[in-house]
Amino acid sequence: MGTSNLVDSLGFPPMENVEEVSISKTMAIIACTSMSILYVAILYSPTLILRLPNPSTLNSFMIRRFICAAVSSVVSIFLCAFLLIPMGKWGLSSLFGLYGIRADHMWNAVVYPLCLTSLLYIGSFFTMLLSPKKSRKEDNENADLFWCLKNFIWGFLEGMTSLTSNVLAWRNYVVAPLTEEVVFRACMIPLLLCGGLKPYTIIFFSPIFFSLAHLNHFLELYFQQNYTFLKASLIVGLQLGYTVLFGSYASFLYIRTGHLIAPVVAHVICNIMGLPMLSSQRKGLSIAATVAGFLGFIWFLFPATNSSLYNYRTDNCLCWHGYCTLS
Repeated sequence: MGTSNLVDSLGFPPMENVEEVSISKTMAIIACTSMSILYVAILYSPTLILRLPNPSTLNSFMIRRFICAAVSSVVSIFLCAFLLIPMGKWGLSSLFGLYGIRADHMWNAVVYPLCLTSLLYIGSFFTMLLSPKKSRKEDNENADLFWCLKNFIWGFLEGMTSLTSNVLAWRNYVVAPLTEEVVFRACMIPLLLCGGLKPYTIIFFSPIFFSLAHLNHFLELYFQQNYTFLKASLIVGLQLGYTVLFGSYASFLYIRTGHLIAPVVAHVICNIMGLPMLSSQRKGLSIAATVAGFLGFIWFLFPATNSSLYNYRTDNCLCWHGYCTLS
């Protein structure tokens, strides 16, 4: 079904009556590249441009970076809106719709990506369940499941309470997921769609911008922490490979669901769990659980992101302006 027929069938204004916003592919790519560079460069602006002294504590260092990431996100939001929404039509509804900030079907956009992403960590959960309980005093083997459940809940509550005092927890579970998904998904994907790129091209192409924002880690490892060139390259290479895979998955979630919260939830889960765990004292069982989880992830990837679960959001530029969604 073409875009015009889709608009008509849903009862929205016909294409000829809609002020369509279109940008060139080159402009979209330049804008996305600029956002990537800004997201990294602004982190160093306090010392290199503003000539502020280096922070004396970890908390002050991270808070300064939080402010820089927030400024970068706001600049990207306005740049995207300037390119895609006519000035006279700026408003909360149009801006929120452009960035995938929607109240409808919010529960689906949280639960399905959460369950889908968790399948990738079945092996890690299984390894945690079977790991030796060094701190457990009870000898009753029947208490294993209860012990694991109790400690899982306790660990989750400790992690949540750490947000009040642990600045690194704020970075990993709040600031990084929100700012990175806003810039690299909510701002860049509508630009690339309106630039004429196909959805699956964007899914595999846009993570390049996401990876560019992590190249500064090499400079920090090599120049500030005095790692060897080879060791810094291996560490950053692994990080880039992981960010490319995750970036593709997050872009897939955003395009398929039309909800910003979907990739944010996946981002938080991945930051909490890290890389899937394969090694344990019961390696065979752990690998089997990991393979089963991965196969389950592949099996449910498309059904769990079917557009009918998320208000029929479709993957083209016009629909990202709100003309192809059911109210």
